[in-house]
Amino acid sequence: MALKKVKGNFERMFDKNLTDLVRGIRNNKDNEAKYIAQCMEEIKQELRQDNVNVKANAVAKLTYLQMCGYDISWAGFNIIEVMSSNRFTCKRIGYLAASQCFHPDSELLMLTTNMVRKDLSSTNQYDAGVTLSGLSCFISTDLSRDLANDIMTLMSSTRPYLRMKAVLMMYKVFLRYPEALRPAFPKLKEKLEDPDPGVQSAAVNVICELARKNPKNYLSLAPIFFKLMTTSTNNWMLIKIIKLFGALTPLEPRLGKKLIEPLTNLIHSTSAMSLLYECINTVIAVLISISSGMPNHSASIQLCVQKLRILIEDSDQNLKYLGLLAMSKILKTHPKSVQTHKDLILACLDDKDESIRLRALDLLYGMVSKKNLMEIVRRLLGHMERAEGSAYRDELLFKVIEICSQGSYQYVTNFEWYLTVLVELIQLESGSKHGKVIATQLLDVAIRVQAVRTFAVNEMSTLLASYPIAAQNSTMHEVLYAAAWIVGEFGSCLDNPEQTLNILLQPRQVPGHIQAVYVQNATKLFANLAHDCLEEDNLADVRKYCDQLLDGLPVYLSSGDIEVQERASSAFMTVQMLKARLAATTTGDGTAADILDDVDVVVLGKPSIPPEVAALIREIRELFVGDLNPVAPKAQRKVQLPEGLDLDEWINTPPQVSSESSDEEKFSLFGHGVGEDRGETTNGGEHRRYRQVEQTPEEMERLREARILEQTNNPNYLKPAKKKSSSQDYQNAENYDEIPIAEIALEVPLQIHSTKRSDKYLVAQQKSSSSSKAAGGAHSKKASKKSKRHSKKSGSSKQQRYSESDSDSDDPKPLHVVNTVVELPEGAILSDTEDKNAEDLDDPHRALDIDLDAPIEDHRPAQRNSSSKASRTGGLLGEHLSAKAASAPPTSNDIVAIDAEEAGSKSQRHRHKKDRKKSKKEDKKQDLLEVEQEDKKKRRKKTKLAGEGGEASNGGGEAEARQKQKKNKKEKLSKSEQKKLMSGYEEALGISTPSKEVI
Repeated sequence: MALKKVKGNFERMFDKNLTDLVRGIRNNKDNEAKYIAQCMEEIKQELRQDNVNVKANAVAKLTYLQMCGYDISWAGFNIIEVMSSNRFTCKRIGYLAASQCFHPDSELLMLTTNMVRKDLSSTNQYDAGVTLSGLSCFISTDLSRDLANDIMTLMSSTRPYLRMKAVLMMYKVFLRYPEALRPAFPKLKEKLEDPDPGVQSAAVNVICELARKNPKNYLSLAPIFFKLMTTSTNNWMLIKIIKLFGALTPLEPRLGKKLIEPLTNLIHSTSAMSLLYECINTVIAVLISISSGMPNHSASIQLCVQKLRILIEDSDQNLKYLGLLAMSKILKTHPKSVQTHKDLILACLDDKDESIRLRALDLLYGMVSKKNLMEIVRRLLGHMERAEGSAYRDELLFKVIEICSQGSYQYVTNFEWYLTVLVELIQLESGSKHGKVIATQLLDVAIRVQAVRTFAVNEMSTLLASYPIAAQNSTMHEVLYAAAWIVGEFGSCLDNPEQTLNILLQPRQVPGHIQAVYVQNATKLFANLAHDCLEEDNLADVRKYCDQLLDGLPVYLSSGDIEVQERASSAFMTVQMLKARLAATTTGDGTAADILDDVDVVVLGKPSIPPEVAALIREIRELFVGDLNPVAPKAQRKVQLPEGLDLDEWINTPPQVSSESSDEEKFSLFGHGVGEDRGETTNGGEHRRYRQVEQTPEEMERLREARILEQTNNPNYLKPAKKKSSSQDYQNAENYDEIPIAEIALEVPLQIHSTKRSDKYLVAQQKSSSSSKAAGGAHSKKASKKSKRHSKKSGSSKQQRYSESDSDSDDPKPLHVVNTVVELPEGAILSDTEDKNAEDLDDPHRALDIDLDAPIEDHRPAQRNSSSKASRTGGLLGEHLSAKAASAPPTSNDIVAIDAEEAGSKSQRHRHKKDRKKSKKEDKKQDLLEVEQEDKKKRRKKTKLAGEGGEASNGGGEAEARQKQKKNKKEKLSKSEQKKLMSGYEEALGISTPSKEVI
């Protein structure tokens, strides 16, 4: 035996430990995979030996390899063997490997239940401690159910080390096995008053995590938490307690009145920025919940804002970000307190950290008013010119639109300014991804604000003429969609509609859906122009517009987009029909030769428009007459489906695709050359022939000129080098020295200011505001005197409200009215109920949404047979019931600490009495109904027995029925008494809150 031990120790001298493994991997960087494969074979040999120390060494090396990304799941049994070792050094290695390798779904965990229970009951506290640490990483639902009682036992250990770890471990148990929360809650509550600060901190941490899902369960613990908050010096525990109070205050607003003073003291005294931030967050939550019952809280808000300003001005980027984040919370309820720090927020837009710039942008969204909207947008546009990075510039563009359009443009007073800003955004960011957003805004303003429609239409006409086609990956060309639609829909507002018609008919390299809008709205403009000619009786202009449209539409007829082809062909045939009608009525006969050859008809004098042509023009105009209202965003989903309509059902029988068809037989509409045709047989046997239209030389020449013109205007097209003339020889590389250089004498430094068209509206607003202030100077003096007299009578709070209302009245009045009418289906109501987010199924805290005040259905049977129930559930429920029996109702001394007895006010007691009276009345009604039913049964029985002639038996049955009736009534009354007993039972447990109504 001794020789065998010596031999084993001698062999271990040549084993590689973890240090040798790491050193070897570093020395074999060129063939690392080969070296690790060799080490894996050595580790497998070591795991086959009987010596536990050798196995522990092998598992330690496997743990390192697992950190490097290698799979070690095949060594699960060996890890469990090392975990079961009696030596602490080996056990620690095993639990470390298990925490990394095992997961809650591992099948091997069923083998570890008894071993873990044995380690938890070990006399060595470090064995139990390392077990708890490892178990927290791989505990499953079955392990939680089986080991919950053992972990709860460790919560009462005499060693603070084990109590702290057991308390923290119970949170993992609650996540996997939520049923353990009820029996463990009394012990968890006791640990809040543990003499060891580490155990206290652990209990506070667990309860704060539990309160994330259902904070009302822990409202009864408010006295204990208040005591800890006012006596503890542990900043991390204070942070957790203050965060918990922030969640409890909305449930019990009267709690906030007691929290304001200690939180304000902490804000004044603490130097820890993390604690300061949590105090400010909780003060904000408290002031939101008690805003109606505590009007004089402006001092607390100002204190929070001043402290947040210190955080924002700090050089630490994390503190600056947190300050902006907390400032946005104050902004929701007290915007005027934050608006005074507008310059500080705008200065954050120049920060080098993009996340801080984006957070400052979010703050600006809530700081906007009618007064400062133009100024803030001007600052953002100037910042947009200097900003780097397309993503941030896109975010700036989107934020400008979001700021202006919020609340149905409630802060926009001049929509001409807003349209100018939108056009400037288009010019600044030609490669933005928010082209559809700007297009939507252009359409929305043009439709809803009728007073600015003329200005919008002419701006869009200018935009169509001057907008350059950007890169293909940009979406900014979507503004052409909106611009073309606006000039066509509201063409009567155009200053020069003929020029706009020419712009729409010019061929441009834009997507098909935009070309389709070009064609459609060119037709609308033609209808408007022809109708104007009809009113003026101008036949020559009608002929001119027909020729203009017939010359421009053939470009779209050859488009590769089906929609463009269809609209262009419809418009082309309509205008051709009008031209033919016009030619027929002018020449006197309607022969085909006259229709085709009569291009220019010369008639002496000014001819009048024939009635047939006038009727056709009116019919074309009628196609586009009518106003369009904006459609509600959710109108389509509110349309009710007719009965019997199945949207998933095929309208026609789907065609059968034959497998014998090859790629050569597939027909492509645009795949043939000029003059080439191809036949296709349909299902009905009809033979269709497609032929591409041949173009005349004049049309080819016109298309070539249009292509050359677009290539000239396209900045992305490389132009050929031009030949240099002899008169420009000084431009050659050899004659650079001959170029004259003139010095510019500047007495003042050169400054270039970027002027925008939208700035003139800001200057006009500033002038009007200054004139209004000057005109109201005398009035303000009188108002100040009046306010002084008024303050003596009514106090400072009314004076503050008076000054606030006076400042609100200084906002500029809007120049234009926004139409808020939206189209909805019949009987539909505009609401957001269908957009509520569903509950997150992946939330780990979802299972903890347990109402601890609700009664457990199996309480009474568990009390009758508590021993058997405890044996079946591992002792959990038995301890729970014994704790309930031994616990006493909470004393009033605990509640007095924060005056929580206000929750049991007279009004609530009165409601409780009413509820009890109602329940008694309902019980009595139910008893009476049952008595009536028994009487009916009794009468039926009487009649039945009387028919049989059994009067004696009838009398006996009547007596038995009366006795049953008395028993049922006693049982029904006992149920109401049981409800009362159950409510007192929960209060004795210490879980139910004093302010909660007892049902």
